[in-house]
Amino acid sequence: MEDGSERPKAFASRSLSKSERNYSQIDKEALGIVWGVKKFYQYLYGRLFILLTDHQPLTSIFHPEKGIPMTTAARLQRYALFLAGFQYDIKYKSTRHANADCLSRLPLVSKQETEGDTVETFIVSHMDTLPVTSKEISRETLKDPTLSKVYTTVQRGWIEGEDKCLGIFYNKRVEISIHQNCLFWGIRVIVPSALRQRVLDELHEGHVGVVKMKGLARSYVWWPGIDTDIEHVCKSCTGCQEVKHAPPAAPIHPWEWPSIPWQRIHIDFAGPFLDMMFFVAVDAHSKWPEVVPMKMTTAEKNVEVMREIFSRNGVPAQVVSDNGPQFVSEHFSNFMRCNGIKHTTSAPYHPSTNGLAERFVQSFKGAMKASKKDSGSVQKRLANFLLAYRNSKHMTTNETPAKLFIGRNLPSRLDLIKPDIRRRVDEQRWKQESKRQVPCRSFSVGEPVSIRDYCGSQKWIYGKVAEKTGPVSYKVEIAPGVFWRRHLDQLRATEVVEKPSEVNLPVKGDVTPNSPTVLLENTVSNKSRVIDNSVSSVPSTMCQESSSEVSSPSPVIEPCPTPENMLTPKRRYPRRNIVPPKKLQDFVTT
Repeated sequence: MEDGSERPKAFASRSLSKSERNYSQIDKEALGIVWGVKKFYQYLYGRLFILLTDHQPLTSIFHPEKGIPMTTAARLQRYALFLAGFQYDIKYKSTRHANADCLSRLPLVSKQETEGDTVETFIVSHMDTLPVTSKEISRETLKDPTLSKVYTTVQRGWIEGEDKCLGIFYNKRVEISIHQNCLFWGIRVIVPSALRQRVLDELHEGHVGVVKMKGLARSYVWWPGIDTDIEHVCKSCTGCQEVKHAPPAAPIHPWEWPSIPWQRIHIDFAGPFLDMMFFVAVDAHSKWPEVVPMKMTTAEKNVEVMREIFSRNGVPAQVVSDNGPQFVSEHFSNFMRCNGIKHTTSAPYHPSTNGLAERFVQSFKGAMKASKKDSGSVQKRLANFLLAYRNSKHMTTNETPAKLFIGRNLPSRLDLIKPDIRRRVDEQRWKQESKRQVPCRSFSVGEPVSIRDYCGSQKWIYGKVAEKTGPVSYKVEIAPGVFWRRHLDQLRATEVVEKPSEVNLPVKGDVTPNSPTVLLENTVSNKSRVIDNSVSSVPSTMCQESSSEVSSPSPVIEPCPTPENMLTPKRRYPRRNIVPPKKLQDFVTT
């Protein structure tokens, strides 16, 4: 202690063996020092400590800086060699210190077994054991309490009902025999219990395994429970357990298929590959992959990449990953908690738990390695792979990832192979427009124009544009309150302005066979008349269509009557005479 006093930390004592009691006094004192150092070895080794002894001659013999005298006894020399492996100082102290407790004065009365020498035990354990012979078998059979009874019973004969206490030997009594004072079951020697361990060691000599040990034993030896003993020997052998194969793989337990896209995603890292790392995320519902090249794979960069992916596809409900440092960090855990995502990790060193991501990593690496000879950067090859993968059917779902994820396949250059009606129509329209290389004309409201007349004797009459009703359609005022609708091809620019009174409008009754007109009746006084002429080949329904374009109030427009003097077109084919079938001749039909 700091004040110079001594306080004991631990006590240890033992009784001397019968041979140690015959030691000389100096040997007993040396034995106490050596045994004390061995007892507190874990506290003394590697540290500088002080040995206090009340036997002064040992301070010279065990002094760490002095050599061992040549006349020292062999036992003391061994003790000195043992202490040479420690760092210590030895000092003499008289017996007046009284540090020894009462245990040194009260030895144990019970007998203690002498501890064997470590070197001797090591040498004996490496000596080859002698084989078990038939003489040992016969001698130990007579000493074994059970086999001795079986031996006697076999000699005098089995008695029905009296020898059932022998158990399994009684059931095999017909096959048990004696040969040269050894019991045999068939061709196999029945080994007594005292020699069974040696026989097991002999069977296990080559470390051939349980099956081969049992096969070898069935040719030589037997005793009750030999199969269980052989299995126990193999299971307790450290060498056999170290090289033993892994147990059979557990039955496959697939993940539950999510009902909607992007509900559960599996993430992992691929690489180092092509001088970079690739962050991989796969949707469990549609198998839609996301691959992002990364130079650094820290937790912060990982969170940034996932936040960018979530901004496009949304926040999933569950994320499955392995136990990588990026996925188990506090920063990543906080990101999962803040977004309400359930984070599930696989078992350590068991990648098949995250098999969806691992399998995609395998496909991704194979495709990128195969495309090394293709021209283009890594980013271009990655984009081509993702487009092809997302448009290819997956073996599990039998649908393309794009179809299940966004409801349609991604357009690609392969779509140009299939005929497309819309594309063909657009091409034909473009051809028609390219054939007519004329500038597009247009008219403004109030501009004088010549309008095609299909009712009167004049081919062109004059008017002015009242309204533009379509891209190439106009409404033209030919008289006060009279409007005609014409196509751009039926109009032409003019500078002639004709008074409305000079316009020859068709009169009721003035109808030619080839020029049907719309007859309007002035049912409402002081109302304007609207006459919509049409081509002779156009039916009278166009008269009704034109009436719908007249702004309210509008006159009542009657259907175009067919004139009595209109020519009836000649039939192209003869009229068919309809005759009832002969099977109805006997019936009255109405």
